[in-house]
Amino acid sequence: MFYEPRLGHGLPHDPFKACVAPRPIGWISTISREGVVNLAPFSYFNAVLDFPPTVMFSASGPHREGGLKDTARNAEETGEFVYNLATWDLRDQMNRTSEAVLREIDEFDLAGLEKAPSRLVKPPRVAASPVQLECRTTKVLALPTSRPDIENRVVFGEVVGVHIAESILINGQVDLTLAKPIARCGYSDYAVVERLFALSRP
Repeated sequence: MFYEPRLGHGLPHDPFKACVAPRPIGWISTISREGVVNLAPFSYFNAVLDFPPTVMFSASGPHREGGLKDTARNAEETGEFVYNLATWDLRDQMNRTSEAVLREIDEFDLAGLEKAPSRLVKPPRVAASPVQLECRTTKVLALPTSRPDIENRVVFGEVVGVHIAESILINGQVDLTLAKPIARCGYSDYAVVERLFALSRP
């Protein structure tokens, strides 16, 4: 089949996200200017640079005051955020933090997650996550929207601190089969990394 997104796909559900998969989950913790902690997962997330190490996540929200997602607003206003690796063992807690709740609700408490202090930024880390990246916001882009009621933001952050659990370090390398990260696929589907294979560059 072929379709133009602006004209519609004619299927029961939008296939776009299933065509770009699996996508890493950016489980992002922030703190608002008022001191409220926020934690939310984003399926539009990835590492984008090595020098310096940089990650990005994007968020959309209603085009009105207070409409943009708390995470993107906090990262823009305070200049800091933390990426926490979402894993198979934390899948239910990650899913719980995707719930749309009032701005003053602390999603760590909502999901029963323990906080761990960061070293270089203010937002806390998910203590049970085996990998966390402390980030400082470097750029926030407003991207064009195809719906006048929605605004789009892409947040870039330089990784200034990296936490890795000793339990997933084997012979000096991160063993992702021990961490079992989960990734977003299409619809309500997820994937889990349990097996790896290696390819040498030609």
